[in-house]
Amino acid sequence: MIIVDGNKSSKTIATFDNLEQVLTSLMQEESLEGRVITDVLVNHEAFSEIYPHQAEDITCDSISCVEVRSVPSSELAVDIAGEMDKVARMMGHGAREVSRLFRESSDTDALELFQDLLDVTRDFMNMLGDLRQRYADEEAAEFSEKTEKLSNLLSEMGDALENEDWILLADLLEYEFLPICTDWGQVSERLREKIIKRVAQ
Repeated sequence: MIIVDGNKSSKTIATFDNLEQVLTSLMQEESLEGRVITDVLVNHEAFSEIYPHQAEDITCDSISCVEVRSVPSSELAVDIAGEMDKVARMMGHGAREVSRLFRESSDTDALELFQDLLDVTRDFMNMLGDLRQRYADEEAAEFSEKTEKLSNLLSEMGDALENEDWILLADLLEYEFLPICTDWGQVSERLREKIIKRVAQ
């Protein structure tokens, strides 16, 4: 049995070889257009891949039931945008902590945390860029300007890192990166409001 958002599908598990084929087929259904799959249950247990294409290794003769749950992509976008401001604040907190560690000569801890901060910043920018492109493309010029400012700062921080100038790196984090985090928090909040308005139309 295959269930999509509480409704029994006309498709049957026996017609597929593995779970990946089932999921690929379901994602092409018209009922899932404009929606994002949030949960997959296999034999009434939550399923998520531990490694890429794990679903391909799960044969259908071991499956009695597949249930897929989804939400409208716009609804998910509102939820994600609502979290972006928290992420920006977390980035600011991380910058303060890295700066403090560098000033206290705890270089190893500072560098480890700095790498985490860069990873979070990259993910944040990618997600924000994707949301802006989908729901607020009219702000492209302002977004590009702010992105370039951050990119230039990251380049400057990269140079300080390469020169092992920890005090300069601490200064850049505290006096330049922190205000940018606040700025991006405001951008994400405005973006959330735009998405809500667009969804309501």
